Amino acid sequence: MPPLPSDLQAALDKAQKLVESGDSEMALGVLRDTAWDATKTNSHKARVLSAAADAYIARGESEPANRKKHWQSAHKNYQKSLKLESSNKDTRRNMNRLASMMDEQAISLGSGFQIMDDGSPTPLGVFAIIAALMVFLVAFKYTGGFLEQSSNSSSYEVTMTVSYVHPDDPNNRVEGTIVIELYPDDAPTHVENFLSHVDDSRYESTVFHRVIDGFMIQGGDIDNRGGSGGYAANFYGYCNGQDSVDDTCGGSGQDAWTIPDEADNGLLHSPGALAMAKTSAENTGGSQFYIVPSDSTPSHLDGIHTVFGKVVSGQDVVDAISEVDTPDSTPQEDGMGTTPIENVRLISVTRN
Repeated sequence: MPPLPSDLQAALDKAQKLVESGDSEMALGVLRDTAWDATKTNSHKARVLSAAADAYIARGESEPANRKKHWQSAHKNYQKSLKLESSNKDTRRNMNRLASMMDEQAISLGSGFQIMDDGSPTPLGVFAIIAALMVFLVAFKYTGGFLEQSSNSSSYEVTMTVSYVHPDDPNNRVEGTIVIELYPDDAPTHVENFLSHVDDSRYESTVFHRVIDGFMIQGGDIDNRGGSGGYAANFYGYCNGQDSVDDTCGGSGQDAWTIPDEADNGLLHSPGALAMAKTSAENTGGSQFYIVPSDSTPSHLDGIHTVFGKVVSGQDVVDAISEVDTPDSTPQEDGMGTTPIENVRLISVTRN
């Protein structure tokens, strides 16, 4: 195996020492920022992901109350590492060892369909139980007022953990959380697509690459982190905005998958709105999204871009990010551009 770039090796060594000293949280920060930025190949990325998994295991061991969450994150990182470098026996061995540890403590491997977890029903389990009850009632013709009144809108919540340099304190990087409620009844395809990306951890270690004060903050480029990439999580019958029954998109594959617009759902671009970014053409959304800050009401986007969620906690974080320094911003005018001078990092997006 060829030697790693010196800056990447140094970052990995630093992270390992931090884990050994008991500071796994700081180690994850080094891996997320310094090490990841130093990767040049998929093999390099696989090494960083595997090291992150090791750090999450250590963090779970030191934080018993959050062990389930940290070990599940570790397992996901091992899986992503093996997708990039399937021949790495050490990573596979470590993942299998972790799976055994999780099994001993009745911790599920991930967020797949489970009725019970740790002896309690999961959200999907609750849904399955309710669905079974409804089928039972229908079978016995209990179709009166109860079922007729059970059409309340369903919703889901996700939490974004972000890292940014606060505009009021430019010498310090801070972390914040943004909780967003999703609207599957109003934009079912967009919510399904977004949650598929979330469940596959595709948004981890991406950035908000486009920030315009008084307008919006945009992220979700799961390919290039700069606004030129992204794709739908599933095939929804569109290739680069065009109707298609060919899920290979003429050989372009998943990179060409896009989703149909649902912009006529009546949801508006009010402060806190979560909406799908796309090109000027119809049905070209994929993974990129944007969030509207408090001082913006871009009504010209209503009916064009699909709104599929809204911030319910952490709007102050959105507002702060919208004011970070960019080449276009004042008072520091550094040229032309909307990419933050200091990265606004999307550390993770997880279901609540």
